[in-house]
Amino acid sequence: MISTAMTAVLILFSGSSLAADPAPEPAPAQVAEAENAPGSEAEPGTVSETVPNATDTIGLQAEPVARQDLPAGDPRHLRHDDNGTLTFIWENDKFGGTDRNYTNGNRLSYLSPTQSLGSFPAKAARVLLQANGTDNIRYGLAVGHSIFTPEDTQARTPRPNQHPYAGYVYGEAALQVESAQHLETISLQLGLVGDEAGGEQVQNNFHRLIGVDEAQGWDNQLKTEPAFMLTYDRSFRSLYDWQGASGDLLDGYGFDITPSVGFSLGNVRTQAQAGLTFRLGQDLRQDFGPPRVRPALAGGGFFDPPDNFSWYIFAGVAGRAVAYNMFLDGNLLRDGGPRVDRRPLVADFQVGIAMQLYDVQLAWTYVTRTEEFKTQGTQQQFGAVSLSYKF
Repeated sequence: MISTAMTAVLILFSGSSLAADPAPEPAPAQVAEAENAPGSEAEPGTVSETVPNATDTIGLQAEPVARQDLPAGDPRHLRHDDNGTLTFIWENDKFGGTDRNYTNGNRLSYLSPTQSLGSFPAKAARVLLQANGTDNIRYGLAVGHSIFTPEDTQARTPRPNQHPYAGYVYGEAALQVESAQHLETISLQLGLVGDEAGGEQVQNNFHRLIGVDEAQGWDNQLKTEPAFMLTYDRSFRSLYDWQGASGDLLDGYGFDITPSVGFSLGNVRTQAQAGLTFRLGQDLRQDFGPPRVRPALAGGGFFDPPDNFSWYIFAGVAGRAVAYNMFLDGNLLRDGGPRVDRRPLVADFQVGIAMQLYDVQLAWTYVTRTEEFKTQGTQQQFGAVSLSYKF
């Protein structure tokens, strides 16, 4: 039901108020005919692609352009992504040697290939994110589940100075625009907090499976409440970008420094965020960093590998100004639930490694998160692993 609602929301984004359909793209046969026509300047063996005119952001007219003839820095150098990306993320504080606060997060997501100019997502992206004909436009769908517990999970009575128990299940629809300079993502989460979210069942069943004591205080969790969150993120391609040229001692290796900004609105979280990520390795332009569960620094959810193998290491920092966090401030639409005194400023520090082999990318991230509420006492550490597959 949630995923159906997400799809409906995405379609509504592109309702009747959107701009008229752009002119249809020429068929491949027409492009080939134009390239081979008498007087064509294309040399034998030269591949010419139909690339939308970068100056036409509404009509999206197309003209044949040989990509090797484009000037350096022309946004039409951006490769279209012909494959979707399926990603599974598992975050758990056991990877950091603890069992408290944000204790587990799982997310399964799908990000589409580049959408055609006349598709619903492309129309919505032109209206909502000012996309043009040179951009890669994708849509995404996801389902996720997160669990939060206090430090003392054996107590049956409430622990007012510790993190409240909470389970959160959600579905998400997203719209993404990738240009040569930046990546923009807007998403809407709809979900449920409370007993019906299944936090107790997921945690205790897993604890029984691995032979760990069950949490005893789930009767004190947040009350049942519908949840929503609208999120916007913008990642810039690089504040600094260097890549070894062919024939260099560092052939194919490079490093970049990538800033990002964003905000979220809703009864799940309302906050603003800014971050910076440093990466060192191979083929850095194939993605914007590994995917993560929000509110962490998150990549684009896709990768576009030019080679059979690549890797990079990364380090990042993100700061958040938090106006509301349901998992700390308690229920917004219902009274009487557990809550703690939230800190308004929170920071994440993360390091990790990502490796890509053919159509698979695996990433590992270790995170240190500063205290989120006044009686927390110590920072939190947890780990995240993501597995992505292109198909």
